Amino acid sequence: MLAFLASFGQTFFISVFAGDIRQAFGLSHGQWGLIYTLGTAASATVMIWSGGLTDKFRVRVLGTATLGCLALACVAMAWAPSVGVLFLAIFALRLAGQGMTMQIALVAMSRWFIASRGKAISIANLGGNAGEAILPLLFAALMLHHEWRDLWLLAGVVVLIGIPALLWLLVKERTVQFWAQGEESVGIAARHWTRNQAFCHWLFWFMVPALVGLAAFNTAFFFHQVHFAAIKNWQHVELVSLFPGYIAAMVGATLVFGWIMDKTSAARLVPWIQLPMVVCFALLAYAETLVHASFALFFMALTTGANSVITTAFWAEVYGTRHLGSIKAMAAATIVFGSAIGPGISGFLIDQGLGLEAQFRVGAIFFLGTTVLVKIGVRRAIKC
Repeated sequence: MLAFLASFGQTFFISVFAGDIRQAFGLSHGQWGLIYTLGTAASATVMIWSGGLTDKFRVRVLGTATLGCLALACVAMAWAPSVGVLFLAIFALRLAGQGMTMQIALVAMSRWFIASRGKAISIANLGGNAGEAILPLLFAALMLHHEWRDLWLLAGVVVLIGIPALLWLLVKERTVQFWAQGEESVGIAARHWTRNQAFCHWLFWFMVPALVGLAAFNTAFFFHQVHFAAIKNWQHVELVSLFPGYIAAMVGATLVFGWIMDKTSAARLVPWIQLPMVVCFALLAYAETLVHASFALFFMALTTGANSVITTAFWAEVYGTRHLGSIKAMAAATIVFGSAIGPGISGFLIDQGLGLEAQFRVGAIFFLGTTVLVKIGVRRAIKC
């Protein structure tokens, strides 16, 4: 449920309103991208601190507070009278939605389950998959008959309904104190790594380009989906019609890779999960028909599905679970930073005349490089 509600702070949902937001505030692609970038980057900075709260508070307590903030952020989007308030609303949506709500869900699964960690994370991620499959299409349809600001109020109501549901579902909860009594798994070198130790460990920095790049290019694609459809001479609704297939493939990848990971390890799989993105962005760059785009989205789904399970489990496997919240928050902040710079840089380049197709060709080469980099790092660290 938390993963589902996090959808209201994700780019795939916010981007549905991109055209109306730009029109309401008189923004160009670059200006809207800059606001989104700055708000998301600010949320990533705060996330480094706030994500560590998952090591100190129960899910039912922290989750309730976070959902309350997310609901307020939705109301702020509905009310925003100026660009300044719009920026604050984006900041709150990205921090409470993409950041903390998803952080709480995935850290809980990683901490509560060890032998079946992969399956547990993949099941939790189904909430996010459901949100991505249902909400953009639903709200795009509702926009035909309702004002976009009214729909943000509706989103806030949905989030508020989640609070009593969360309290009821977690009446009995495994607590942080329970795991402090010895029910934890250690990382490499048979110890529990702190956030500072993980931050100073070179393996983390081998992972950073992959984390930032995947978030940046994925977010840029979905953020500029209306523009992408236009330059391909497709109707936006035709492109959006491919998204349910993308979600179905991502759900399948999430479940399959969760099962595979429990049979092997996250460290053995993580170097290879970005290879499908090489094919994806090459196809997007040269796509002439919606069939080509559908294949591109299939390969994107393989990576996004695998990444949602494997990367989350990777931190627990490599650095242990005692300080997992703080370490995962640091990684999440890196990902959020990537999602921040993606739309901003991409929008600026569009305004300067460098189109999405050229950008996607660069993306294909980039993901080939990160695959090699992560493989070298993981092999050196734990000799997989």
